[in-house]
Amino acid sequence: MASSDSTAGSKMAEPRGEAAVARRIDPAREPGLSPEQRRLMAEVERVQRQRALQRRLRGRNALLGIGIGAVVLGIYGYTFYSVSQERFLDELEQEAEAARAWARDKSPAS
Repeated sequence: MASSDSTAGSKMAEPRGEAAVARRIDPAREPGLSPEQRRLMAEVERVQRQRALQRRLRGRNALLGIGIGAVVLGIYGYTFYSVSQERFLDELEQEAEAARAWARDKSPAS
């Protein structure tokens, strides 16, 4: 029987010339598994799903962070640009100077 098992394994690997790959099994339908083996398989599958979820979330979080950073930098840059274009402080200063001049002109006349 040992020779038939070894030939069966080599027949699987021969058609492609690659190493045999683990086949996926359903633990509930596999008759030779103990409850402990089933529990261990379920735990390993849960950990693998968790890792895949973390990888996906890490990518999404990186994209979200880059997007938020780009928006913040855009607002920051636009604010600097628009403030440099505004002349309202110059206008206020001119109005204040005009008010001082008007006050000077009015005070000697009193």
